[in-house]
Amino acid sequence: MIYLYLMLEFFKIGLFSFGGGYATIPFLYNLSEVYGWYSIKELSQIIAVASITPGPVGINAATYAGYKTAGLAGSISATISEMIPSLILVIIVSKILKKFSENKIVKSIIETLKPISCALLVSVLIGLIKPEIHDTKALILLFIMFIFSWKSKKNPIFYILFGGIAGILTNVIFS
Repeated sequence: MIYLYLMLEFFKIGLFSFGGGYATIPFLYNLSEVYGWYSIKELSQIIAVASITPGPVGINAATYAGYKTAGLAGSISATISEMIPSLILVIIVSKILKKFSENKIVKSIIETLKPISCALLVSVLIGLIKPEIHDTKALILLFIMFIFSWKSKKNPIFYILFGGIAGILTNVIFS
């Protein structure tokens, strides 16, 4: 039965997560609260692993979350279920794209979805930060990385490597 729930939930995620892989995060956050398949702390690990693993973030997150929830079969169920809506939508959109690319209604829908996706991401960010508030090292690193990424605009790989090295060093020094 868990596989059916995984398939349904990740199908919905694939169908409604407009804006790329990070748009799946609010849905994953909701799954952790509704089903308890993983904790909020584990969700931050899912996001971290999905971000540094090659490939689309949303698919990587589905694979990891499915594995965390129900093992190998769970990861396969979640991954395929999240990909199916995109596959269907891409086929349909590619057939009608030229016809509707300049349509005012389509443009306004897409422009409306952008801020909504951003608002969902910010709300999840706040939820992910709450468990870390007691961890001073994590908050300092979060603040440094935020300022650094906001001011310097380097390649994301740089921040991932910097964050990983900083995490290792803080655990070695302060443990």
